[in-house]
Parts: sequence; C-alpha cells; structure tokens
Amino acid sequence: MKDSLTFISLTNLLIIFIPLSVIIIILYFWELNWRDTIYALIRMTFQLIFIGFFLNYLFNSSSPLIIVASLLIMISIASWISLRTVPDNRILFYKEALFSIFIGGGFTLFIVTQYILNLNPWYLPKYIIPIAGMIFASSMNGISLAYERVHSELFRDKKYDDARKKSLEAALIPSTNSLFAVGIVSLPGMMTGQIISGVSPLIAARYQILVMCMLYAAAGITTSLFLSIIKVKITKKVFS
Repeated sequence: MKDSLTFISLTNLLIIFIPLSVIIIILYFWELNWRDTIYALIRMTFQLIFIGFFLNYLFNSSSPLIIVASLLIMISIASWISLRTVPDNRILFYKEALFSIFIGGGFTLFIVTQYILNLNPWYLPKYIIPIAGMIFASSMNGISLAYERVHSELFRDKKYDDARKKSLEAALIPSTNSLFAVGIVSLPGMMTGQIISGVSPLIAARYQILVMCMLYAAAGITTSLFLSIIKVKITKKVFS
C-alpha cells in the first residue's frame, strides 16, 4: 500500500517553535544575539508563505518572460545577500557578485534543465524555479565564505594567489562535506521529500546525485570566477 503525504495543519506546524524557543532562550542567557534569530525566523516564515502563493502563480504561468524576470530577480537578490560578509560597503563588489552568479549559476542551471532534464517547454516553471533557487543559493554561499576568507588572508599579508586558493577551498568545505556525508550521515531534503511523497528511493537517489553535483559545480564556478575578478578591487581596499 502506497503511503500518502501527511498533511501538516497550521496548529501542528506551530509545535516546531517549541524547540526553537529553547535555543533562543539559550542564546539569551549566553548573551548571544538572540534577536537576530527571532528576526530570521519571522522573516523566513513570511518569506515562505509569500513564496508559496507566488509559486502557485508562477507554476500556472505560460509566459517565458515572467520566468526569466523571476530568475533575474533571484540572481539580483542572491548577489546582494552573498555580500553580507563585506564589513562596510557591500555595493563595492555587487557587480562582481552579480556577474559571477549570473555566469556560474546560470551556466549550471542551463546544463541541468536543458540537457539533463530536457525541459519542454524550456522554462517549465515547476522545475526551473526550484532548481534555480538551489543553484543560486549555493553560488551565494560560496561567495560569502570566499570573500570573508580572502579578506582575512590579505590582512595577514598573504599574496593574492595564495589567498585565493585558500578562499576557494574554504568556500567549498560545506559542499565537500555534504558529498562525503550524503546517504550515510544524512538524507538531504529533496531526497527525503521525494521518498515521503512516495517516489522510489532509487529514483530519488538519481535526483539527489544530480542536485549534489549541480550545487558543488555552481558554488565552485561562481566562487572561482568571483575571486578572479575582484583581485584589483579588494587588494586596493585592504591596503588603502
């Protein structure tokens, strides 16, 4: 008998905030920034509720222009968020982050959707939007980790080429750890969701292999491109 996906009522969903309250209390008593956690949770909740309604609209859309516009907005926002680790003026590196995510993430998205999944039409919203979200998020995280590391390495008077190598390596640590742990330590969200929905674990494993590879590729290409094109600008900033 095939299990159906369990419906989560809003009342039941609120229960998850009990363990969240525990960590907020710990942060408070340890004198850490508990307000940021509350703000992040509130923002996450409203963002996901909003995106739920928005995706309903997108998935019923037959206009490629709307999908392309949505992808460009995602890239623009991801580029801005990726520079949260810039200590003062993040706008200084925004163009470089935008270009890197557009090329690195866009190239990976194109390969996955057009040559692996063979989407028809090419802009099929229910595939391209969630996949783009995962790819751009991975690219965004790569830039954040890389900038923080390259900035600190330059402050230690490291040569830029050496700092760039260390930064790329550091940016890929989360993705590399995921490659080692997947299937043994953890079942990632996409695979878990498919299995719970009744998809064969073997089919779910294929999709997860695709996801892991595309996230690693997107982070690696985007980050290496970003580190290559900010050399002059960040060197002047650090040593000015």
